[in-house]
Amino acid sequence: MSLDAEQVAKIAWLARIEIDSDAIPEYARNLSSILDFVEQMDAVDTSGIEPMAHPQDVPQRLRDDVVTESNQRETFLKIAPATENGLFLVPRVIE
Repeated sequence: MSLDAEQVAKIAWLARIEIDSDAIPEYARNLSSILDFVEQMDAVDTSGIEPMAHPQDVPQRLRDDVVTESNQRETFLKIAPATENGLFLVPRVIE
């Protein structure tokens, strides 16, 4: 798929990205090559392939679940603009 300068300018406008007009041809080439690669990947037959969450079947290393900070609830409640029964009061958002 080949993008022209007008399409690249529209994509930049939609993404709210300012692109110099001199750089548009390079962006067009780069974006077109990305879209060509996506089309190439889309053409691969994956009917017998089971979807995976990660390309490597390795368990994730997790950190120990330990408390690292002291309870500062009372300190934060003291500086809150509005509290009631140990809870923060906030303005109603949904009517």
